[in-house]
Amino acid sequence: MEENSNASNVARAIVAALDWSSSPDARKAAVSYLESIKAGDIRVLASTSLLLVKKDWSSEIRLHAFKMLQHLVRLRWEELNSTERRNFANLAVDLMSEIANPCEEWALKSQTAALVAEIVRREGLNLWQDLLPSLVSLSNNGPIQAELVAMMLRWLPEDITVHNEDLEGDRRRLLLRGLTQSLSEIFPMLYTFLERHFGAALNEVGRQQLDAAKQHAATVTATLNAINAYAEWAPLSDLAKYGIIHGCGFLLSSPDFRLHACEFFKLVSSRKRSVDSSSSEFDSAMSNIFQILMNVSRDFLYKSTSSGVVIDESENEFAEYICESMVSLGSSNLQCITGDSTILSHYLQQMLGYFQHVKLTLHYQSLPFWLVLMRDLVSKPKIVGPAAADGSIDNNPSSGSGQVDNEKRKLLSFINDDICGTMLDVCFQRLIKREKVLPGTSFSLGPLELWSDDFEGKGEFSQYRSRLLELARFVASDKPLVAAIKVSERIATIIKSLLISPISAQDIAVMESMPMALENIASVVFDGSNEYLGGSSETQLALCRIFEGLLHQLLSLKWTEPALVEVLGHYLDALGIFLKYFPEGVGRVISKLFELLNSLPFVVKDPRTSSARYARLQICTSFVRLAKSAEKSLLPHMKGIADTMDYLQREGYLLRAEHNILGEAFLVMASVAGVQQQQEVLAWLLEPLSKQWVQTSFMWSIFHTVTFFERALKRSGIRKGSLNSQNSSTGSSTPLHPMASHLSWMLPPLLKLLRAIHSLWSPPVSQSLPGEIKAAMIMSEVEQTSLLGEMNPKLSKSVLGSIDGCQIDTNKEYAESHETDIRNWLKCIRDSGYNVLGLSATIGDSFFKCLDISSVALALVENIQSMEFRHIRQLIHSVLIPLVKFCPSDLWEEWLEKLLHPLFIHSQQALSCSWSCLLREGRARVPDVHAILSGSDLKVEVMEEKLLRDLTREIGALLSVLASPGLNTGLPSLEQFGHFSRGNMSSLKDLDAFASTSMVGFLLKHKGLALPLSQINLEAFTWTDGEAVTKFSSFCGVVVLLAISSSNVELREFVAKDLFYAIIQGLALESNAFVSADLVGLCREIFVYLSDRDPSPRQVLLSLPCITPHDLLAFEEALAKTSSPKEQKQHMKSLLLLATGNKLKALAAQKSMNVITNVSTKPRSMVNAPEPRIEEGESVGLAAIL
Repeated sequence: MEENSNASNVARAIVAALDWSSSPDARKAAVSYLESIKAGDIRVLASTSLLLVKKDWSSEIRLHAFKMLQHLVRLRWEELNSTERRNFANLAVDLMSEIANPCEEWALKSQTAALVAEIVRREGLNLWQDLLPSLVSLSNNGPIQAELVAMMLRWLPEDITVHNEDLEGDRRRLLLRGLTQSLSEIFPMLYTFLERHFGAALNEVGRQQLDAAKQHAATVTATLNAINAYAEWAPLSDLAKYGIIHGCGFLLSSPDFRLHACEFFKLVSSRKRSVDSSSSEFDSAMSNIFQILMNVSRDFLYKSTSSGVVIDESENEFAEYICESMVSLGSSNLQCITGDSTILSHYLQQMLGYFQHVKLTLHYQSLPFWLVLMRDLVSKPKIVGPAAADGSIDNNPSSGSGQVDNEKRKLLSFINDDICGTMLDVCFQRLIKREKVLPGTSFSLGPLELWSDDFEGKGEFSQYRSRLLELARFVASDKPLVAAIKVSERIATIIKSLLISPISAQDIAVMESMPMALENIASVVFDGSNEYLGGSSETQLALCRIFEGLLHQLLSLKWTEPALVEVLGHYLDALGIFLKYFPEGVGRVISKLFELLNSLPFVVKDPRTSSARYARLQICTSFVRLAKSAEKSLLPHMKGIADTMDYLQREGYLLRAEHNILGEAFLVMASVAGVQQQQEVLAWLLEPLSKQWVQTSFMWSIFHTVTFFERALKRSGIRKGSLNSQNSSTGSSTPLHPMASHLSWMLPPLLKLLRAIHSLWSPPVSQSLPGEIKAAMIMSEVEQTSLLGEMNPKLSKSVLGSIDGCQIDTNKEYAESHETDIRNWLKCIRDSGYNVLGLSATIGDSFFKCLDISSVALALVENIQSMEFRHIRQLIHSVLIPLVKFCPSDLWEEWLEKLLHPLFIHSQQALSCSWSCLLREGRARVPDVHAILSGSDLKVEVMEEKLLRDLTREIGALLSVLASPGLNTGLPSLEQFGHFSRGNMSSLKDLDAFASTSMVGFLLKHKGLALPLSQINLEAFTWTDGEAVTKFSSFCGVVVLLAISSSNVELREFVAKDLFYAIIQGLALESNAFVSADLVGLCREIFVYLSDRDPSPRQVLLSLPCITPHDLLAFEEALAKTSSPKEQKQHMKSLLLLATGNKLKALAAQKSMNVITNVSTKPRSMVNAPEPRIEEGESVGLAAIL
């Protein structure tokens, strides 16, 4: 009677907990009651749950009761005695018999099977042997019973296949050993299920008994799911021996089960031969898998290339699965078929068939195989053994290195010119997006399905294009002549098509796709180490003739259209690496680039010339690219380029922005020539600016001056090669940076300019500004769409290209004073100005000694309380982080306190307020969006949260830099303190002793810096941003180390109490899951090294809700028994879970929640898959009932 009463109470609580129409208090009370049942008397829990799984109750109640039983087995099993455990197991098997009913829901059957599997895992091999006859007998009773047994077999290896950090290593090993010993019983049973129920399903369909056929089909599906649970770890020889590979291979011919069978082959194809496995058995099984998949691939590729044969989406999806497994096979186990030339040749041809397939998904799926193969084949072998007497490398097949080299040579012999040529053709064709080449283009691509923005889930087009170019480089490394011929022929064909027909935008898109391919291939062929460049071989002469012919063809083109001029410039600078080794053509290329520049209209204000102005900038940029790649070949032409620049500037044919870019090219050339040449070039370029810079200038003149400072700093570094040669010749120390002598006149006016810009946002100034300027200070639409993760399709090319830089027309010499121009000017001055300061700081002493810290602090942080979050983030990233990194330690006192104190004070207040609003109200309320009136409230909320998280992470990045090893060289390691530093206070130093050799020690020494810093770190653990916490935790790690190393009582008390408790609070947030290991490690360090010097760590732990003094004592005893940090961390994790009643979400076990799905496939329809059309009467066979 009491049992029934308990069951009724629990049932009502389950209903209330799941009923969202109930009040929050009612649901909370119901959940609390259910938790008390789970934590109460185990026999009451068992009897009540067993009553509630009966058919008398609703499905929701029964499902919850099954989960309560699983909770009992998983967490409280040891509380039952051996007799009770055996009786419980028998009852669970009886439940399987009872639930084997067509009317029962699949979820209930799944939970029943999961319960039995959990019991077997807990009890071990002996129980399995006792239950096996009952399970075999049950499975013979019908398809539903067999399905239940298959489900149970699928769940048995769950703790092996799903990583569970809480599962002890010994227990996992015992489970693995027991299951491995049982495979001789499990696999025959599974094979029997496949054979029996697949045949029965077909027979029932033939007899039109669709309900019966459906039951048999469900058993086959459950069996395949079970097989897949063993495919990743069971010995491959057993999978072959007991027919599993054969059975799954047979099911590849069944449209109803082939995707599940594909999942099996995907899992086994990536298996690698283990050290202790028999190589012959493994290779034999893998060779069999190769044959099975190749037979399927052969049929599909034949059908897809046959005229008149229509391949539907389901066939393509199946082929994608097969291709995926073929890629895994080739990437992991190609050695299994290298001994059979016929099979190897057919396999490579099939993979080439997938690579050149018109379907984008199949081509994309095969790309990784060719990348891995070609990368491995062209990599230089490591010489690990002694050379032979004649100097050759030991290629003895019995030696490891010799065998690998022989296999490489054999594979290379199969990668012939035809295969390489085909790969290059495909790469070149697919370097463009579908959106750029529309139907009707004169340069036909046939039915080839190009990359499209609709191709979701595969990353960006730029990443895909990079992989194609990487493959082209590998091919060029192996077959340079083939690559040179192919790229030259492709470009010649495109040029010819443009010359004989009217030019369209699509034709230009095809033309634009090839400069990158040309540059990548040329960079491999002429990289200086290629054997074909050494000497006067026929191959070298042939390569030179090919590229000389291509260069001549490009130079002969008389294009004047801006788009064509731009792309022609890209082709010429792509040949820069060729010109490096063959400088005879440099003069003609330079003359051609200036010719192209002069062919474009110079008119500034005519909107019809906007494309021409953009093309002019691109031609100037080609000079920079050419200078970087051709290097010393341009040095003889520097005077000629300078004279031409002077002439164009005197005649008024060279805009300021163009002059800046050409100046940047000069700096690149000078960096090759040496420091003296750099200084001369900088003097020539900067002397006119030094006179204008200190005078009142036009707005756009100021902009161009600042941007050129940025270019000069980026391009005027000292190359390692030049530095080494100079040091070896002069024996002197590192020479002064070429820009060092210019900082004293460059930076003071820039700081005044930035201070003026920052002051615009301060209330006294902003309130008096005209409306036009106020509007210009608001975030632009481009910035808003960027924060929202959107992209405005109407943005022009110049604007799109400015999202990472300055959204501005860089040709603008004069501008009307309107809102957009003011906004652009403010943004670009801030961007370039910050970069100039950050780059200048990297020079080191010259920067810090030529400036007064007071002027720097006034410019950067005087108005920091009025700055918007996006501007603070940018200031930290571009200026403060480089400044902190390169500030000499003897200037820390003078510089860092003045800069960091205002930043930390304001950041702590601003972040605390915004995070509090976000967590309490759902709105971050940041200053950046206060003036944004347009747009939905939801979009504003998204932007606010993004701005808040960005600033939080940037503050974290600054703290991680402050805690970096390079800035904390004086800190000891934890190993120096040994295990439990009991009472060993003599080795501790005062905190001041670390202030000159540890940046964190310096910060903690100054209370004005330490207090806001400490508060930021404590609060950060309560913010739901795991990425930021990762960065904060590295700073906290150094703080903990200083607390352990120093004798400072205040610091020790802060770490032992406040920080320890804050970290534990952080573990309660699920967002900190991926940084939980670091946080547990900090907890372990605090307790291990500080608990004997301070009572706070024990007090913090004892204050947790579910811990007892006995638990803490047992924990300390366990810590004392091991010196392994890893084991101590595991003990700490277990204690924290126990002490909080498993409430630390970041430490929640990464274990599956016992849900089996009958469909193990993932969605593959990436490329405009049509909507499925189902019409009554069209389905055939098992497809009609599944």
